[in-house]
Amino acid sequence: MDVTVGNTDHLEGAVSSPPSKAYTHRMLIAASLSNGASKIFNPLVSDDTQATLEAVKALGAETELQENYWTIHGQESLKTPSHPIDCRESGSTLRFMIPVAALAPGPSTFLFGASFERRPVAPLLESLKELGVESAVQRNGSSVMVHGGGIRGGKTSIKGDVSSQFISGLLFACPKAKEDTEITVTTPLESKSYVEMTLEVIVKHGLEGAVNPDLSRLWIPSNQNYIPSDHTVPGDFSSAAFLLAAAAVTSSKVTVKNLTYQTSQGDREILGILQEMGASVKVGDDSVKVECDKLVGVDIDAKDIPDLVPVCAVLACYAEGHSEIYNAKRLRYKESDRLDSISTELKKMGANIIVNEDGLTINGGCPLHGATIDPHNDHRIAMACAVAALGAKGETKIQDVECINKSYPQFFSDLRVLGANVDGI
Repeated sequence: MDVTVGNTDHLEGAVSSPPSKAYTHRMLIAASLSNGASKIFNPLVSDDTQATLEAVKALGAETELQENYWTIHGQESLKTPSHPIDCRESGSTLRFMIPVAALAPGPSTFLFGASFERRPVAPLLESLKELGVESAVQRNGSSVMVHGGGIRGGKTSIKGDVSSQFISGLLFACPKAKEDTEITVTTPLESKSYVEMTLEVIVKHGLEGAVNPDLSRLWIPSNQNYIPSDHTVPGDFSSAAFLLAAAAVTSSKVTVKNLTYQTSQGDREILGILQEMGASVKVGDDSVKVECDKLVGVDIDAKDIPDLVPVCAVLACYAEGHSEIYNAKRLRYKESDRLDSISTELKKMGANIIVNEDGLTINGGCPLHGATIDPHNDHRIAMACAVAALGAKGETKIQDVECINKSYPQFFSDLRVLGANVDGI
């Protein structure tokens, strides 16, 4: 499906942020490992969270899906899946569930989508091997088989600059190992807030352990049991960033509800970035209001906020002066090579943007114009380019926009509520 986004002079109004994808994944998995019923209120319904929901069901959890909440009946022991588990394009599902599947008595096979070659799992499999788990990438290169039979535990090491999801996956599974587990993170951990989010969720399910303040070493006691716990999923700053940026690009005033600043989400940093660029940001109890007249260029360290890079690149295009986005090399291993994807598509619109080894250099102030955008099957590229189109001259056609179903199915509808010129939905 294609969507056309036209130049929009002004946005105004209020919409609600979608629920957090990252929290929904984590709450689902922790609930599935608990012996009993847990309720998850306000879950995100998207392609990615559906993949995790199907994965926990394949491993034995029972689910009841109501309109505003899900009830997850976890089991004391996981079962061996009767069929391969399709993770679709969800890297979170794949990396979280591989260690969890090691707790099943028999083998599990995980299927993954077209972006598998960009979503490395080898470091995770090597770490699991050190903990007594046998696994392998299958010959066709698009599936992973985990032998099962439990996790021995012991000591393992893993890099912190490839994917924080490796550490989160181990944190879910290793409390049920036969021996205590010690994880050493051998390079500075990037996207630290996502590991903190995982710790926050599993602690609520009764788990214990010890971690260094910089999360370079994590100690997980063995033979622990998850206890049921109810959760309410907070709003997603990663998705809300596109709405807030839309206000800035169109010199508008927009309120995004269902956002609480007191959260482990690192992407709340979008508020600080907008302020530094010249926007007025007002934080309420459960909402954020952005008002903007003019943006100025800034330097952005993306080490802990990789998901914000595409939308920050758009903001930089509309800012006066020079912007540098750095420590972003991990963007090459997302749904697309996001450094290449966002630069290629914004250049079509007239942006002055250069790809560096680990980031982007953007000279703002160049007038943007409409173009035909290929989002590279990447939800964040599609949404970022839609935001760019709001301030561009003419119309922009964004192809294959169904990729937004991965994280924010209502994105274009919400833009229209705010007054955006959007056709095709």
